[in-house]
Amino acid sequence: MSVAILLGRLLGDDVPVRIEAYDGSFLGPPGARTVLRVRSADAIRRLLSSPGELGIARAYVAGDLDIERGTVFDVLELRHLRPDLRVRLPDLLVAARLLGLPRPAAWRRLRLPPPPEEARLRGRRHSKGRDAVAVTHHYDVSNAFYELVLGPSMTYSCALWERSDLTLEQAQTAKYELVARKLGLRPGMRLLDVGCGWGGMALHAASRHGVQVVGITLSEPQASYATQAARRAGVDGRVTFRVQDYRDVRDGPFDAISSIGMVEHVGDARLAGYAERLFGQLRPGGRLLNHGIASPSDPVFKPNPFVARYVFPDGELPEVGRVVSVLQRAGFEVRHDEGLREHYPLTLRAWVCNLEDHWDDAVREVGANRARVWRLYMAGAAVGFEEGSLQIHQVLAVRPSADGSSGFPLRTDWERAALVPEVTAPR
Repeated sequence: MSVAILLGRLLGDDVPVRIEAYDGSFLGPPGARTVLRVRSADAIRRLLSSPGELGIARAYVAGDLDIERGTVFDVLELRHLRPDLRVRLPDLLVAARLLGLPRPAAWRRLRLPPPPEEARLRGRRHSKGRDAVAVTHHYDVSNAFYELVLGPSMTYSCALWERSDLTLEQAQTAKYELVARKLGLRPGMRLLDVGCGWGGMALHAASRHGVQVVGITLSEPQASYATQAARRAGVDGRVTFRVQDYRDVRDGPFDAISSIGMVEHVGDARLAGYAERLFGQLRPGGRLLNHGIASPSDPVFKPNPFVARYVFPDGELPEVGRVVSVLQRAGFEVRHDEGLREHYPLTLRAWVCNLEDHWDDAVREVGANRARVWRLYMAGAAVGFEEGSLQIHQVLAVRPSADGSSGFPLRTDWERAALVPEVTAPR
């Protein structure tokens, strides 16, 4: 019995990548551009103890499985051979025989601890304390690591690709400009940026639209980085960054609120409170832009076990209709929704490319395990958006004035001209 026989049972013999195992067996075409290596029997042990996607992901993160050559996107094509990723009992019995464990009762003795990068949260779900730990797990990895992946814009959300020849930085600038125009930002206005990240939206609003901005995040490294970036950009007098929960903001009313990539962390049980809190911080006639990943069909979609444990602990993706309904029940009038699904895989693939180009530096900064987490997560998410199992929406809403007026023009006022300058050839 060989590892290749087991893999053949799981995936079939016609696989698009070369798989080479520690016992010398192999599967797949010898000239394949991508080689997946099964480095040790621990990969099989993880499959026995956590059959399916989680066990495979743990083996990859730990390095028991690794991509020796080629691209992670080729490896993800294996999902189409077994879409459910479930392992049948006969296959588990074959795996057990490979380890000399014919009796299922003995499998638990070989259970391996999960890689240390796996989150272990305690406390009440979506309490302030637990949310802070969840955000820390995801964002307090290393500012230097995120610079390698995200590039100069330090923007960790979907960009806007108006043209195929844009750079990632230009596409992120276009996204911020679109948000600014949808919010109707003008000099002297006050903007609350909820989940401000490393400060991209706040810096754009302050430098290009003359807005006073308060940015809030639960990540101390993000707030520190954003504060320094504002100083370098010369807008520190117009921007303030705070480590603060959105539930603790008390210095409204604001003229506009942006929430970009934040609603995914709120949780379904807290969604109504989130909408009510933002409504209370907005002046009558003020606009809210909620930009978030969404479920295409389920009222609330919880990410797969790998993403939930390694990337977005406690993350929940509400369906866009639920977001709209919750905002309207809170008193908002929803005026516009724009789906940007095709834009996110372009963004994610650009991030994956950045990671691959700086792989050695990334490993030195955060370790091989965490670098593999981000490679697998971003590539898998790109495929999810391409296939339609994930969506992303910008929902624009207004707090109506006392007389019911919205302040909106008869036609949209944010599509007047290109959002980024023309691309010029390098000199």
